[in-house]
Amino acid sequence: MADANAQTGAFSSALGRSWWVILLFGILSIVFGFMAIFNPIGAGAGMTWAIGVLAIAEGLVTLLATFKKDVPMSKGWMWVYGLVSVLFGVLAVVNPVSMAASFVMVMAVWFIIAGVVRITMAIRVRKAIDNEWTLILSGLLAVVLGGCMLAMPLAGLLVAVIWIGAGALIYGVLQIYAAFQIRKLLR
Repeated sequence: MADANAQTGAFSSALGRSWWVILLFGILSIVFGFMAIFNPIGAGAGMTWAIGVLAIAEGLVTLLATFKKDVPMSKGWMWVYGLVSVLFGVLAVVNPVSMAASFVMVMAVWFIIAGVVRITMAIRVRKAIDNEWTLILSGLLAVVLGGCMLAMPLAGLLVAVIWIGAGALIYGVLQIYAAFQIRKLLR
């Protein structure tokens, strides 16, 4: 029992000394949240650019891995995946706003398909469940949202980035609160 208490105390002490890292994450999240809310096009382009850089890196690593003898999958598929990743990454880095709008288009099609599936499921199970209208309503809302996003992808991007920004603000506030709670472990 004493050994467990000593381990808990050591862990608490180590965690308490790193409270400032959590505080920094919180502050950065709040800064990003404000940027996303007040400049959603720039934030959306920035996120797309960062995803593009990651895609290029992953594609290059995948292509390099094809030269190893023991690879876990077909080298042909690895080449396809690596080349598509690099191509996508380059397009996202070169023109991040256009690629962000493409993301919205894919999301819009997904919303429409998901909405139709929900409506169909609600109709099929309407005798087995109560309040199937809620599934139908959520399906209709998904179809409408998807249609709006297809009709105006830039507006869809703006809304998505603003929601991400709002989430980042909430996350940042919670991180800052947690940092000061963890800091108390040093006392």
